[in-house]
Amino acid sequence: MDRQQAVIIGAGPAGLTAAYELLTRSNIKPIVLEMSDMVGGISRTINYKGNRIDIGGHRFFSKSDRVMDWWVNMLPIEEGAKASFTIKYQNQTREVNNNAGGEARCLDPEKTDDVMLVRPRKSRIYFLRRFFDYPISLSTQTVTNLGPMRMAKIGASYMQARAFPIKDEQNLEQFFINRFGRELYLTFFKSYTEKVWGVPCDEISAAWGAQRIKGLSITKAIMHAVKKPFQKKSSDVSQKGVETSLIEQFLYPKHGPGQMWETCAKKIEELGGELHYKTKVDQLHIEGDKLVGVTVVNEQGEKRRIDGDYVFSTMPVNELIRSIDADVPENVKEVAAGLQFRDFITVGMLVNKLKIKESTPEGEQLVRDNWIYIQERDVLIGRLQIFNNWSKYLVADQNTVWLGLEYFCYENDELWKKSDEDMAELGRQELAKIDIIDADDVLDSTVIRVPKTYPAYFGTYDRFSEIREYVDSFDNLFLIGRNGMHRYNNQDHSMLAAMTAVDNICAGSTEKNNIWDVNTEQEYHEEAKK
Repeated sequence: MDRQQAVIIGAGPAGLTAAYELLTRSNIKPIVLEMSDMVGGISRTINYKGNRIDIGGHRFFSKSDRVMDWWVNMLPIEEGAKASFTIKYQNQTREVNNNAGGEARCLDPEKTDDVMLVRPRKSRIYFLRRFFDYPISLSTQTVTNLGPMRMAKIGASYMQARAFPIKDEQNLEQFFINRFGRELYLTFFKSYTEKVWGVPCDEISAAWGAQRIKGLSITKAIMHAVKKPFQKKSSDVSQKGVETSLIEQFLYPKHGPGQMWETCAKKIEELGGELHYKTKVDQLHIEGDKLVGVTVVNEQGEKRRIDGDYVFSTMPVNELIRSIDADVPENVKEVAAGLQFRDFITVGMLVNKLKIKESTPEGEQLVRDNWIYIQERDVLIGRLQIFNNWSKYLVADQNTVWLGLEYFCYENDELWKKSDEDMAELGRQELAKIDIIDADDVLDSTVIRVPKTYPAYFGTYDRFSEIREYVDSFDNLFLIGRNGMHRYNNQDHSMLAAMTAVDNICAGSTEKNNIWDVNTEQEYHEEAKK
């Protein structure tokens, strides 16, 4: 009997996870089709003159034991770090730690590249040229920065929101107000969120908040801050009792997130899977209730057909629907055409030093933030990454500071169309304007544009169920990944969707609901099912 094949569109976290899972758990051969020359999707790492860029920032943290186990088996935890967690998966319980001879190979990052670092998490909001805790807390610094009048308004509006919540939340504005009160929403959430998405909060579905913020509220943030001084420092990196936005440490590959997926891609090829780069899907071929193959185009413009018994798609849903060679219902085509995406530009900027500093007993040092949310309304920059604080191995010269300036836009809008030189100059001027750097301290810069980074929760999104009903009618088609599902998932959610799809294939099931259920509850789907 001929070996079955799975065509996997996209070599991001979802696609590569599906390929690896098929190879290690079935006799199905994966053929991965990637339109770029790199693996990892937006979880890739860009190397610019020895300085590495993590596009968007990727903390390797998950409440899923299965994902944590998968990561540390791919890249072990560094030797000497205080990190451990308990795996409860497939009716087994075991401890993963960094002791010599432990379950996971634990190594010295100074002697090997194949290692996961344990990194402290710190993020803050930069507003009014001052730092605020993220998430917002009622610390002395917050009260001082905001002043008594504004704090009184925030407290009163929060109490009002708790006493008289908006029933049946329809949009993101209502979602924020119910959890934080109108005044805090107007102070910290409204302008930043609209900077990210480019539309008013009352035009964005409340589902975005459910995806990204989940159970976080002022009450939980305050309780976390109150308990923190009395809690013993834990080495448990799973932090399952902590809201995702409040975690205090995470795992991180020595050379950035792309290293995880480069390692995975290498193992896929060693196990007999195929990866084809610079290969774009042109058509999907339908016979009855199945996808039977795809036609692809290489960089020379040559076309060929690849048949498959299963198809996993991480390509944007609107492109998927356009590529189907069958008669697609008009309502499905209409919804697909109306789906929108927010695009992303990163300016990598090398500087001598920052004007903002951290005061320590040893003197002033580089601030410890992984990233900083730029709430200032007089600049376009949305977020600032400090790559030195993700991993020192991302930075070629430790005497410099390597930054990632993040801008949100629409493909082909004014910002997107700027030349690389103009975009870099805009970043230099904006950081100087808000007193984060001196413009003369910039040493070098590069610009990276990433289209379709964020699936939008507006446009025709409220009718997405019509697309889902149609694509789920094909038994052997599995939509996974952020763009594949048109859902603002983190990489662990994308991985879980891929794992769940492979679970179904291995079980001989045509179930699709459990794939869509990933990241729809307070706890991840498979954790709730234990």
